[in-house]
Amino acid sequence: MAEVKTRNFFSSPVVLGGGYSSEQKDVPSPATITSGMRAGGLPNLWPLLALNFFMADFQAGNGPFLGVFLLDHGWQSGLVGTVMTIGGVAGMLVVIPAGAMIDATHAKRAWVVAAGICTIAASAIILLSQTFWVVAASQVATAIAGAAIVPTVNAITLGIVGQRGFNRQNGKNQAFNHAGNVAGAMISGYLGWKFGYGAIFLAAAVFGALSIAMILLIPPSSIDHAAARGMKNEETKARASSLAVLLECKPLLVLAAALLAFHLGNGAMLPLYGMAVVSDTHTNGPSFVAITIIVAQASMIIAAVVAMRMAEADSYWLVLLISFAALPIRGLIASQLLVPWGVYPVQILDGVGAGLQSVAVTGFVARTLNGTGRINVGQGAVMAAQGIGAALSPGIGGWIAQGLGYAATFIVLGAFALVSIVLWLMYRSELSAAAANPDTN
Repeated sequence: MAEVKTRNFFSSPVVLGGGYSSEQKDVPSPATITSGMRAGGLPNLWPLLALNFFMADFQAGNGPFLGVFLLDHGWQSGLVGTVMTIGGVAGMLVVIPAGAMIDATHAKRAWVVAAGICTIAASAIILLSQTFWVVAASQVATAIAGAAIVPTVNAITLGIVGQRGFNRQNGKNQAFNHAGNVAGAMISGYLGWKFGYGAIFLAAAVFGALSIAMILLIPPSSIDHAAARGMKNEETKARASSLAVLLECKPLLVLAAALLAFHLGNGAMLPLYGMAVVSDTHTNGPSFVAITIIVAQASMIIAAVVAMRMAEADSYWLVLLISFAALPIRGLIASQLLVPWGVYPVQILDGVGAGLQSVAVTGFVARTLNGTGRINVGQGAVMAAQGIGAALSPGIGGWIAQGLGYAATFIVLGAFALVSIVLWLMYRSELSAAAANPDTN
């Protein structure tokens, strides 16, 4: 089997137990992966794709629907943003420890089961009471579920298909994930229009239960837990601490900073836009919010496939640059189109940014940290940076909207991504090398 050299961006090579160096790692070729699937060497991957489909509804949470739901129950936009921020902070605090645990544990499927249970509980509790602390508790449970399930599913995918097969399978996963969001939004919009907001939260619980069913269909033996954490074989143990790996990898730090700035602007854009249009035009809340999600997620399906193809041809650097550039344009358009039909350009741009990132961020981290045995800690660190921005965004955006109005808020939120663009251009050479497809070198 051919030996593949991985690029090392640390100040010195990370030496792993058993004499294994992060500078080289044997990986199967795409042809080997494909033949393994067809010959039965790897399991049928439809339960993994179905898992990504069903987990989409509770992975994203009920944020957009929650905003108009709470407004309908007498809440103000500032308080709505605050309760969403509480959930975001909770998710941010657990995501790095969750990544470390996912690296270490062989019970990865159990983490998905736990996330599904949290979703079902959160959906039930919010129907019982809309008092501040009850809603906050539901958001904490949802945020923890979302923070745990994403790196878990990424690790399971990597453990099944390996590093060489990860980009393509991750692209398929994300396409199914966005399709699940489209289906979930359509179902939730219809149920909310027909039966009221309570049916939306019941639908989220059903999606959580179906996700549990799908993960149980994936055989535990199909997951190579060494490959899932970015190591060569089961006996090899990483000696470098996760903190050292993260701090020594400049491309990872730049990525985290750029994503923090992006999500500081992006996190509040969708719920605030839904609240703005619904309050100004008296549009039906559930139906309009469903349209905002459907338009964005349908765009994300296309964007995920494009990102996968671009990464195979070159690198993730350009993919991420385009994703960052979409937000300032989106904020400007949103500020000028506070009308129902404005959802289409505003949310198509959301699909471009988030859809490209859904593939590129995960793939970038997997390539950059390949061989360290700390891929999922790295994924957790990047998600924590995203979580900081996403957690602060609703609070900042909600209070700006309450004081200055929605139009000004969208311009301010979009401007945060200019920081991401500057960082990405400043460190272009290092980031391009880190994100390059090794098959093109």
